[in-house]
Order: sequence, then structure tokens, then C-alpha cells
Amino acid sequence: MARHSRGHRRGSKPGRRFRRVGCWTLAALLVVGGGLGYWAYRHLMGNLSTIDISAALGGDRPADRDDGTQDILVLGSDSRSGANSGLAGGDTGGTARSDTAMVVHLPAGGAKATAVSIPRDTLVTRPRCTTSGGKELPEAGRVMFNSVYTSGGPACVVKTVEAMTGIRMDHYVEIDFAGLKKLVDALGGVTVTTDRAIDDRDSGLKLAAGTHRLDGTQALAFVRTRHGVGDGSDLGRIGLQQKFLLAALAEIKHQETLSNPAKLYKTANAATEALTTDSGLGSFTDLADFAKSLNRLGPGGMDTVMLPVEYDKLDPNRVVTAHPQADELWRALKADQPVPAAAKKSPARGGGGA
Repeated sequence: MARHSRGHRRGSKPGRRFRRVGCWTLAALLVVGGGLGYWAYRHLMGNLSTIDISAALGGDRPADRDDGTQDILVLGSDSRSGANSGLAGGDTGGTARSDTAMVVHLPAGGAKATAVSIPRDTLVTRPRCTTSGGKELPEAGRVMFNSVYTSGGPACVVKTVEAMTGIRMDHYVEIDFAGLKKLVDALGGVTVTTDRAIDDRDSGLKLAAGTHRLDGTQALAFVRTRHGVGDGSDLGRIGLQQKFLLAALAEIKHQETLSNPAKLYKTANAATEALTTDSGLGSFTDLADFAKSLNRLGPGGMDTVMLPVEYDKLDPNRVVTAHPQADELWRALKADQPVPAAAKKSPARGGGGA
């Protein structure tokens, strides 16, 4: 009977045994997969650096609008210390400055977004603010915009931009040089097209006119190039930065990064290492949701504008905000309306881009 019973299990129920083995295999895969998923989540969370902007600024801010729009301050940091040393040429002595600044407005209802570049050489009034180290800084006039980051840190930059625009920044995103390089390499490069040749010995970038696939090192030089385009000022470089932003968004969209788990993880790993965000984006899930809201953007989904500026009368190497163009620009974004053509005209143009 026992022999019959063993024979019966071996001979008459192969499907049950297969299902049993299959279930254990599936369970093992789920455990391993779950472990890898948890490890990946913990790893990405460990990459993130966050700043509690709201706590630093308190209640002295523009009203928080609940209308479905989002306004994000995006900064590129040019610190040359640590992993950034030796990147893109030049020397700042390890001092961090906001090399690139954009206010990105995401309208309600999925309409076209707007990215407004603020020239780093713009003279602004820095409002009273608290530094990252807790020191109180008094209000100061006629300071260069990119110096606000150096002297006060992210919260002071956010407060300065809110004072300039009258618009509350919903989020803060900062990316550093080393991070940008890794992010572009994780994407496998970004394709840009230049109308003119670029030869900038300071940034090390040399490109003929035409279409180029940039790796991380070249992309870094591309967004920092200023002497190879226009009149050599920061205004000429802004055109390259905006061109690169649209190209990077198009690359992400073309590769369907958000629908490809392997590509998504590789890109997310590079991005989270590169980014410092406000605490509202301080979890991977929040950041992923935010990334999904950007997925609709691309060359046709974003309007790029430079803050209208004019050359300063006391120092022609500096610019100041041009009125009334800038007032019309910020008023349109605050009302979630398209920016009028007249509000995009800047008296100082920087000799064009590439």
C-alpha cells in the first residue's frame, strides 16, 4: 500500500508537483524581487538630499495658491569642491554659486509649461533672510543674483526669487556639476543642434555647426559655455542652457524612461545622486510623482524665456530687470496665462546664442 501510494504520487499527479515547484519558485522570486525592490528604494532614498525651505522662510511669503499650478525654482550649482573639482574648467575656490537659475511654471490642465531663465549677473535686492547656518542676513541692494546662493544658501535664493516675482515657489530643485554629468551619461547622451560653431577654450567645448550627441562631460561644457557664443556674456549662454533643457526632456520622452524599469532605475539613481530638493519632494515616491508630471514636457510642451533685462547704467558688465516687461511676465504666470510676446522682449540680448 505504501509502495502504491508513493507510486501514485510520482505517477499520477505530475501537474500538482509542477504547480508546487512553480509556486515555491514564484515565492522565491517574489522574495528576491521584493528584497531588490526594497534595497533599490532604500538606496535611492539614501541618495536624496533635502532642505526644509518652508521652515527656513516661515510665513513671510507670497500666498500659497491652490489652483493646480506648480512653480519650481531650478538651480544649477557650480561648486568645484569634492566630486565637482576639475569639471568644466575654471576655478571658484570651492565656493558654491548658482550658475543656472530657472523658474519653471507648470500650468493647470496640462497646458504648455514656461521656463524663465534668470541671468546670474542680474543685480537684485536680496531681502532679509536666514542662511543655511542660521545666521541672519540684512537686506542688501545691487547684489549679483548668483551671489545670493553663496552668501545665504537655497532658502535665501528662494526668498529673493519670490520677492522678484511675487509668486510662491512650490518646490526647489538643485543639481550640481558632477550630477549633471552622471545624469546625461545614464541617459546615454543628449542630442543638440547648433546653428553656429562653438569654440570655447575656457569650457573646453568645440563643436561644428550641426547636430551632436553630447556625453556628460560635453553636456556640462555646453551649459557652461559663454565665451564661445554671442558677446561672451552670461546672456548668450542662457540660449544654450534652454536648448539643452528642451533636448534633455525630449531624450527622456523619446527613451520612454518612465515606462522602462531598468532605464528608470539607472536614471533615478543618477538623478537622486545629483539632486537637492525641498522637503516636499523628499521621498522617492514624491519625486517619482513629480517626474510623472514632467513627462508631458518636451520641445513642444515648454516655452523658454529669458527674464527681460537691460544693461546697468552704472556697470555695463551687469544687468538689471527691465520694466514693464518683467512685470507683465510674472503677472501672466501668476494668473496662469500665456506670456505675452511683449513681455519676452529683453533690451539686453547678449548677441544671440548658438
